[in-house]
Amino acid sequence: MGSEFLRIVDAIHRDKKIDKEIVLRGIRSALASAARKHFKLDEDASIEIEIDHETGDISAIIDGEVVTPEELGRIAAQTAKQVIIQKIREAEQDVLFEEYQGRVGTLINGIVRRFEGPNAIISLGKTEGILPRSEQIYSESYQPGDRLRLYILDVKRVGSKTRIILSRAASELVERLFELEVPEIAEKIIAIKSIAREAGYRTKIAVESSDPKIDCVGACVGVRGSRIKSIVEELNGEKIDIVRWNDDPQELVTESLKPAKVGQIYLDEESGVATVVVDESQLSLAIGRRGQNVRLASRLAGWEIEIVSKQQLAERASEAVAELSSIPEIDETLAGELYNEGFESLQDLADAGDAALAEIPAVGPDKALEIMARLRLMAEEYARSQEEAEDEPESEEEEGNAEAPEDAAEPSGREGSADQDAGAVDQVEGPETTQAVE
Repeated sequence: MGSEFLRIVDAIHRDKKIDKEIVLRGIRSALASAARKHFKLDEDASIEIEIDHETGDISAIIDGEVVTPEELGRIAAQTAKQVIIQKIREAEQDVLFEEYQGRVGTLINGIVRRFEGPNAIISLGKTEGILPRSEQIYSESYQPGDRLRLYILDVKRVGSKTRIILSRAASELVERLFELEVPEIAEKIIAIKSIAREAGYRTKIAVESSDPKIDCVGACVGVRGSRIKSIVEELNGEKIDIVRWNDDPQELVTESLKPAKVGQIYLDEESGVATVVVDESQLSLAIGRRGQNVRLASRLAGWEIEIVSKQQLAERASEAVAELSSIPEIDETLAGELYNEGFESLQDLADAGDAALAEIPAVGPDKALEIMARLRLMAEEYARSQEEAEDEPESEEEEGNAEAPEDAAEPSGREGSADQDAGAVDQVEGPETTQAVE
């Protein structure tokens, strides 16, 4: 009996990958619960269950008396069995959670089993994962039996169960596919510096090589596109742009906007905006369909990219110079210098302050003070005009209230004349009516 018991424990340990001590602890807890229920013992009763690890013999000591498992009876044995099953399931879920918790951020193969609402349930072998609607690719249609390669996004405990969240839309899925297909990335010779993805549409990825002899873009593409082709097939035709990483923001913005060719780039480090000038022929290509190219490029480079054509830039420059030169202290030449320094409006000058303006060679301290004094005067005049505009409705309302008594008196006068007319009518009707009125 003891040796058979140990063989069962060993089988559970091998099949479920549950530590033997955890199994034995669950059995001891189950037997103690069965004994407490069988003998109707209080919570304070002392129950000790011992299991010999060598022979498998079980002994129970209840309040100092030795009790054999056979004395517990059939019902107690059934209770012990249920508790053991429950403990084993809990231990199995713990092992499952620990195993997949360590695999978060990796790829896994699965088979679509069924659907629960919009979510797909994926078979992972000994367990199941969930592919939420938000993590599915819009252009993909899944059917039961389909084989998928997925990214393990998260592992959670929901009650006593383990929930494995999978993804097909995560940017990390593309990174892991590149690590599988490009050995140089797996060996850390080529690094993925940044990635931006709109799942099902397009992905932009910036790479850098630590070895100058290795072309990072060529290595990712492969001979005749063999490497990139397999990744595109895995993603069902999703477009992938591979560009070179550059620490220079201007070069990085230029690379990120490929395949469009760009001209001048103006960077505003304070606002994080990069204004990119392109030819009219490249404008639609740089922006992309529904703004997709510039949107992905902004996320890839870490700058808010604004695309303008040369004609649009010239119009903006003309408007900015006209506004800056609208005050006497700034002529058109100085306005042009200020525009080149990044100032496009009088508000920009006010926000910068006299100290920042004084550092510009074309302005200097004295001119900066004059400009700021003019701007303060304009601000005061504007505030005064706003106050007067707010006071005008109140004045009109007061005048209306003052005229109201006169208007109210008019109806009274009309009522009085009406009474007189009524009296006159009464007098005309006859003496009886006249006496009644008197």
